[in-house]
Amino acid sequence: MIVSGLKASMPRSLYGRAALILLVPVMTILLVVTVVFVQRLYEGVTAQMSVGVSKEILLILNRLEQSGALETALEVAAPLGIEISSDDGTVTHRRAWIDLSGRTVQSTLLAEVPGARAVDLVGRPGAALLAIDSAQGPIVLNIPRSRLSARNPHQFLVLIGFTAILMSAIALIYLRNQMRPIRRLARAAEAFGKGRVVPYRVAGATEVRAAGAAFLNMRDRIERQIEQRTMMLSGVSHDLRTPLTRMKLGLSLMEEGPEVDDMRRDVEDMEQMLEAFLSFARGDAQEDPERIDPIALAHDAIDRFARAGMQVQARVFSGEGTAMLRPMALRRALDNLITNAVRYGNEAGVSAVIDDDAIRLIVEDSGPGIPEDQRETVLKAFTRLDSARNQDSGSGVGLGLTIAADIARQHGGRLILGESEALGGLRVEIAIPK
Repeated sequence: MIVSGLKASMPRSLYGRAALILLVPVMTILLVVTVVFVQRLYEGVTAQMSVGVSKEILLILNRLEQSGALETALEVAAPLGIEISSDDGTVTHRRAWIDLSGRTVQSTLLAEVPGARAVDLVGRPGAALLAIDSAQGPIVLNIPRSRLSARNPHQFLVLIGFTAILMSAIALIYLRNQMRPIRRLARAAEAFGKGRVVPYRVAGATEVRAAGAAFLNMRDRIERQIEQRTMMLSGVSHDLRTPLTRMKLGLSLMEEGPEVDDMRRDVEDMEQMLEAFLSFARGDAQEDPERIDPIALAHDAIDRFARAGMQVQARVFSGEGTAMLRPMALRRALDNLITNAVRYGNEAGVSAVIDDDAIRLIVEDSGPGIPEDQRETVLKAFTRLDSARNQDSGSGVGLGLTIAADIARQHGGRLILGESEALGGLRVEIAIPK
């Protein structure tokens, strides 16, 4: 219980934890030195000085008791810097709250001097007034405070505190400079995970430089692979479209008939499959992010499908604002999800929610849905669950959810599958952190 509470209270950032590692020993040492200083100087030294003054006071009281005259006692007290006067009842036992050594002075004088009843450390600046019930009546001794405790002992605490604060501030500034390369590396890695390439230069300590160099090598290697795949797909697209075009031309010159219609549908299916394959492979293409309105993007998708005569309705729209997104990729993901929803259900609903943490684009349908134990499987490429989805509603190659999940990951988000409470079918959510 205690360990979990400590973990919850610990700072999350590397800078916060490093600062804690730095400050805890400094504060501990400062606390120990302060306690030792208070015990040794404020208490020990003050007690020794107060005991010495108490002996002098006993000598004065002894002379006063022997002679019975206040003037005789003054002759002994004057060389010691102590003044004697009659007690008029104004002396009370008090001290200032900031007077750390005052408690020791009061307790020592009251314990060492017989008849002492009050020690006033506030009534007269720079002095301690000691009220005593002597054999000759109540008297007040005016004792210089410098004889009872060390002068300006707080200066040591101020000096050590100021030094600790100054050195800690310098160390924190230096620590922040050491954290800057790590934060720059984290921002570059996070941006690359969302499909953006930001400038990054290797800097910092040896370990940070090694991690930065490894990140740059990894980023260059991934970019080369993406570029090579894009070039390969361009060639594949050109090579496959040419024979398909010749086949369509040949079919258009043939006489109409059931066999020709079947062949024409096969060619159309091949074109759709080719487009799906290329769309999936283009998922990592380097489209530059733009600042767009996700709400407007969702409304535009609804309007396009509604104009095509499909049952797509707007459901929940809340929040406002813009974000750096890839509009073409996100539009392709929404189109795939809405196409699946319309294909496997009688109607589809689209929602868009912008809150403090994330942007959520949600597509629901009234179809049979997908069992919970198979939702991870359908996110794999070319996966089709014949038992879960109605295959008579249209053709597909099992790439719609895969493309949407891939685009969500490009934006640093994820694709979440669930059950629609409103329509009863599948609920697919693209969650992108802000």
